[in-house]
Amino acid sequence: MTTTSLSKAAVDTTVVQVTGERPLSGRIPVQGSKNIALHLYAAAFLADAPLVLTGTPAILDTEVCAQILRHAGATVDTGAGRFCVAPANAVRPVIHPELGRKVRTTAVLAAAVLARCGRVSFPYPGGDAFCPRLIDRHLAAMQVAGADIIASNTGIRARCSARRVRAFTVDVDTPYGSSLGATVTAMLLAARATGTSLITHPSVEPEVTETARFLNQRGVLIDVDDEGLHVTGSESIAGGEFAVAGDRIEAATMIMAAAATGGEVHLDNITAAGIPVGLASALASAGITLADTPDGGVRTRRQGTLTAIEVATGPHPGLPTDTAPQLAAMLTQAHGTSLITERVYPRRDTHVQGLRAFGADIDATGATTRIRGAARLHGADAEGADIRAATALLIAALAAEGASTIRGMYHLRRGYGHLLDNLATLGADITTIPGGP
Repeated sequence: MTTTSLSKAAVDTTVVQVTGERPLSGRIPVQGSKNIALHLYAAAFLADAPLVLTGTPAILDTEVCAQILRHAGATVDTGAGRFCVAPANAVRPVIHPELGRKVRTTAVLAAAVLARCGRVSFPYPGGDAFCPRLIDRHLAAMQVAGADIIASNTGIRARCSARRVRAFTVDVDTPYGSSLGATVTAMLLAARATGTSLITHPSVEPEVTETARFLNQRGVLIDVDDEGLHVTGSESIAGGEFAVAGDRIEAATMIMAAAATGGEVHLDNITAAGIPVGLASALASAGITLADTPDGGVRTRRQGTLTAIEVATGPHPGLPTDTAPQLAAMLTQAHGTSLITERVYPRRDTHVQGLRAFGADIDATGATTRIRGAARLHGADAEGADIRAATALLIAALAAEGASTIRGMYHLRRGYGHLLDNLATLGADITTIPGGP
């Protein structure tokens, strides 16, 4: 895919038409985790030998990251669930200004380049814009690693006077909890620094723990104690192969879609242990059971009618914020009044107006979304403004009476490789109508 085609995809007018009230049941695989993969793509740039990530998701963001790394000098091949990286002979210390604005992990990718050659310029991140998402902790990590930071209206320039990063101590805490992205940024910088760095108040999200496991297998010593993460840099970072874990957010999406329609689903490439405790608890309270299967998957089913719940998002192993919009859509079918409070970001309510179009009784006040059910949803024409909002509208359409049209499919393709195909496999009546810029 070329840069030009990616630019066009951003304004793609493809729509999905859904005829609802069909229980979703069957067996499907869960893709490799989008969010874990995006951070591993950046980490792969550090390797001094060819490296292969397996089980990578077939999404737009995978190809965007591949092009960003190619632009920075690496050789990257993608396809068939593999992301193959050969190290750059000569690093170009620039994150492509257009492509960098298409993903959220721009600063993490920049940290990998800075760690390799001591300088980088990059645009401000893109990705979902459901609320302001700052990069101050990323920049703080770059500064204590020895980089001088110059910010402009178009982006950031970071340069180490010694032409390489140094060991450091950095705090990645924020008013909303530990920064996942800044923890990974700091780990990538520390992996190339001489000596041991300390990251205090680190995030413990799977994106962090999987990146730490990846680096540890490549020769970077990482320990954790009450102080935080201790990362001892390595002069040489090995290549090899590493498998991307199953996507807990896609799994949650399929579970909630099946529950909203009164069906059940068997998911491969993930187990009940791969579902965060906070999410599993919320599902159980609503009346949804999860059980491991003998062949390594997980089966989920709804026990009678759905029940209203009161939950709050939070850091791992709490309820993931990326499941809150889908959960709200499912809870439109639960009896009683449900409350979802957002505690990771200032607010997350871009899905609320769209769900109202289907007849949902839902409103948001500050960080709390209130859903009164069970609502008799009807077909609607709605557009999602980000990945999870578009997914929430799709779940509403699957549960609604009649036909619906969902726009904003570009966002879905950024986060899900085969979501529509998988829903069709489970029995959904879905038609895609191609569009263009």
